Amino acid sequence: MLLKRLGLATLFSLSMVGCTTAPNSLAVATTQKLITYERNKSDFDAKAFTLASGDKMVYLENDNLAGEPLILIHGFGGNKDNFTRIADKLEDYHLIIPDLLGFGDSSKPMSADYRANAQAQRLHELLQAKGVASAIHVGGNSMGGSISVAYAAMYPENVESLWLLDSAGFWSAGIHEAFEDATPDDNPLVIDSTEQYFELYKLVMFDPPYIPRSVQAVFAQDSIVNRELHKNILEQIVEDNVEERAKVVTKYNIPTLIVWGEEDNIIKPETADLMSELMPHAKVIKMPDVGHVPMIEAVEQTADDYKNFREEINK
Repeated sequence: MLLKRLGLATLFSLSMVGCTTAPNSLAVATTQKLITYERNKSDFDAKAFTLASGDKMVYLENDNLAGEPLILIHGFGGNKDNFTRIADKLEDYHLIIPDLLGFGDSSKPMSADYRANAQAQRLHELLQAKGVASAIHVGGNSMGGSISVAYAAMYPENVESLWLLDSAGFWSAGIHEAFEDATPDDNPLVIDSTEQYFELYKLVMFDPPYIPRSVQAVFAQDSIVNRELHKNILEQIVEDNVEERAKVVTKYNIPTLIVWGEEDNIIKPETADLMSELMPHAKVIKMPDVGHVPMIEAVEQTADDYKNFREEINK
């Protein structure tokens, strides 16, 4: 509790100082302490795995090795810490939360294949090395959702359930008007300044948790530094439609929970209806007053809905 009080006090003091350029050393140090605090709430250890390609994949893992394994996959521009706010509500499971190749602390090769199947294959390699690939629950947000569908289609007999939060990859539903004329060079998701990050933060979430701009500026640096790589990745994923792969999920009757924020400004909420048509066995939950990242915006409800889903499929 002391760390929490100190962290919040420091955040408040930082919020009184505008930060529209590169963050200062105090902001960087404070941000790292807060990240560490969130991870420690769930007893996470940060680990690294070397893929057959030689690339490094960094991931978080909790200490509940006796729980059923659940891998959680972040979205475009995100990283493993996108799930740390909700992780302590999911402590009954053996959590594995990676930085996908190209993001966070994992390797960032410019020439890699970043489509859903390639990312899913890398995740399978990690899970095989950990000995949990034969019976895995898979969850993902946005791009991570499309990778989750791809994973299930590639390894259907190994996937126990799917949890898809505002999933990408179902492009037949269309895109938001704000993105109709977007290009990789001119896209709100590909930023080159802290000011653009501030705007993106508001766009992604309907009611975002308060984070001072000085701390947001720290988070922005990874996206700014890796802008060219992110352009490359985005070009690949927007052409990667997983709708046919979703039919494999239906064929194998893999239990699936589809969650959508009704105020999602990134991927149209109507996408959930298309997904339901392709996977009619899936349970669909639409969340009012929630945007693109329910596990950050509505932690308690999102966690409760997932745990209820897990209880239902275990009956």
